[in-house]
Amino acid sequence: MSKQYETVIGLEVHVELATKTKIFCGCSTEFGGAPNSHTCPVCTGMPGSLPVLNKQVVEYALAVGLALHCSINQYCKFDRKNYFYPDNPQNYQISQLYLPICHDGWVEIETGAGKKKVGIHEIHMEEDAGKLIHDEWEDCSLVDYNRSGVPLIEIVSEPDMRSADEVIAYLEKLRLIIQYLGASDCKLQEGSMRADVNLSVREAGTKEMGTRTEMKNLNSFKAIARAVEGERNRQIELLEEGKKVIQETRRWDDNKEASHAMRSKEDAQDYRYFPDPDLVPVVISDEWIARVKAQQPELQAEKMERYQREYQLPEYDAGILTASKHLADVFEETVKLCGRPKEVSNWLMTDAMRLLKEHEKEPEDLSFSPENLAKLIGLVEDHVINRTVARNIFEAIFAENVDPKQYVEEKGLKVVSDEGALRQVIQEILDKNPQSVADYKAGKQKAMGFVVGQTMRAMKGKADPAVVNQLVKGILEAEI
Repeated sequence: MSKQYETVIGLEVHVELATKTKIFCGCSTEFGGAPNSHTCPVCTGMPGSLPVLNKQVVEYALAVGLALHCSINQYCKFDRKNYFYPDNPQNYQISQLYLPICHDGWVEIETGAGKKKVGIHEIHMEEDAGKLIHDEWEDCSLVDYNRSGVPLIEIVSEPDMRSADEVIAYLEKLRLIIQYLGASDCKLQEGSMRADVNLSVREAGTKEMGTRTEMKNLNSFKAIARAVEGERNRQIELLEEGKKVIQETRRWDDNKEASHAMRSKEDAQDYRYFPDPDLVPVVISDEWIARVKAQQPELQAEKMERYQREYQLPEYDAGILTASKHLADVFEETVKLCGRPKEVSNWLMTDAMRLLKEHEKEPEDLSFSPENLAKLIGLVEDHVINRTVARNIFEAIFAENVDPKQYVEEKGLKVVSDEGALRQVIQEILDKNPQSVADYKAGKQKAMGFVVGQTMRAMKGKADPAVVNQLVKGILEAEI
């Protein structure tokens, strides 16, 4: 009988904070600037330059810590982590080892297996390093220091996760909380949320931890899930063959769906941490904590409950709408403008979600304005356009944020409700299709549906379906 194995997983999640300037200087944190254009003597490690802490970094770290039920170290300090690497201009990174700002928290996750709490070991503030660009043509590496000094929080979990499903549920919950707080946009593709996976396996039922590896280079939830499964299988295979798992850092290659060793961690590098002599300790008063607590926005669970209570939305609708902060914002702004919560919910949950899936986009990528969605809903409500036309217009709003009122005028899409004109079209269709009249007389109701469909086609979808149905029925009844 083959052995059963248990996977033990802990995560180190780095989150770039949404400050306008870096953690210790006034340089911009904006993503995508020309290389080395967002730099100064402080973030490029020039001798004699002195760091000054950005207060907003502390506020965001406190907000995240409180939302994750952490205890706060009201006296915390920064330390220097010394290592030599081209993307690290000072030859040390300013971080927090001995007294991190937050510790001992938890977050509740839910998977198919049910609910569980994942412990948060600590959250600390630190600065990001620069970025190396490897030029294969010139056979050299270039350094961009724009990211150097961008503020990070590192959220270190306890080794409480046991599967890829739990890892993804944990990351999604973290991302949602941090986005709701406005502390970061958490865009994995831009590197503003990055996860390192520490994973080991052990025989089921044993308490002793196996040898763990750390996996880096994970920039999507799908890649993280594949990496967890891949590394679990690799370690089990080694143990089954009687070999040892080596403690090391591994790099995941998502294209090959395999990892390879980067460096051994058997002899952990001595970073020679010591308190940063240029930065004073951070003293966090009870009043400061109380103020940050009072400013905490409504998080997903509270928003879901309010949507059901205030807008009478079903729990399912409320869950979908609040699963993205941006989607919830679009929903609420549109409801303010048109006062039709269920109608707004239907447009977002059906048409918007369908188009997002077709274009392989996330709800955060929605770029149309609530004003234009509210106008579209108004046009349908006032019978200026019908729903078929409205769906086509919504696609244009989704793609280019068009003004639906202007679009209707320019394209001539208003509903034709002139009964005289409609009667004329219906009569022409009946004259061309005498069999339909005969079928209706014979009691075949489908014949009426055929005539309605032909009329709508002839009117290019611009007729009011209710009016067309009424007129077709009246004309056919008169023929009997």
